[in-house]
Amino acid sequence: MPNYRRLYLPGGSYFFTVVTEQRRPILCELPLRAALKRAIASVRRKHPFHIAGMVLLPDHLHMIWTLPEGDSDFPLRVRLIKSHISKACSALLPDSAPNPRRQRKQCSALWQHRYWEHALQSEDDFRFHLDYVHWIPVKHGLVQRVRDWPWSSFHRYVAEGVYPQDWCAPAAVAGYALAR
Repeated sequence: MPNYRRLYLPGGSYFFTVVTEQRRPILCELPLRAALKRAIASVRRKHPFHIAGMVLLPDHLHMIWTLPEGDSDFPLRVRLIKSHISKACSALLPDSAPNPRRQRKQCSALWQHRYWEHALQSEDDFRFHLDYVHWIPVKHGLVQRVRDWPWSSFHRYVAEGVYPQDWCAPAAVAGYALAR
């Protein structure tokens, strides 16, 4: 396996992708949404961070976080959130016992072991990823319009006047999303 190095930026902003094991389409179900909300609230009490953007899709979620000044420990936060949800929802999954390989790695049967993160390097990079987070339900064919996906921070940004209700992703975001 290649040497993967994470970039730790105290007070930095990051884009994350967290995926369910075997891409199970279960994250939009009420018990998992509720567990995610409780897990985030619990972790934020001890390890604060700001959620700048988020979208929950059936088999993965994207988040943009900004950490407090002087703090770069995003892996702790991701691990705790995944762990809280796994413990809260283990009884909901019919085949919730992880296989022996996953047990050795102390992984649950809910999440893929790894997650992907990208340290946002500029205001343009931040804006691009925020647009991407909001556009992704359209890319996946879940809805025709961004506003029709209920589990997205897009609605908060519309209420704050940042996006218009009928917003459509810029060509760069839509082209990137379609190419992936």
